[in-house]
Amino acid sequence: MKIKIIIAIAAIVGLSLFGAPAALAEAMKCSGEQKICISVCQKSPRDLIADCIANCRARLNYCRQTGCWDNGTNRYCNLTRQ
Repeated sequence: MKIKIIIAIAAIVGLSLFGAPAALAEAMKCSGEQKICISVCQKSPRDLIADCIANCRARLNYCRQTGCWDNGTNRYCNLTRQ
């Protein structure tokens, strides 16, 4: 009986530690990805910045509709649509 209680306590502690980092992480947002995209655009040559920002806006609209961000090379989903 004593061993079952110890195992149960260890399991509860283990599961709570396993879920702790996920609880502290903030959800990725479409708007956050757009900010990153625009900051990358600022490093582009001056004549390409306007097109780059327009692409970021198009990607934001797509992300708001689908919850997926597509940066041209990677596509990842389950983003918060804000």
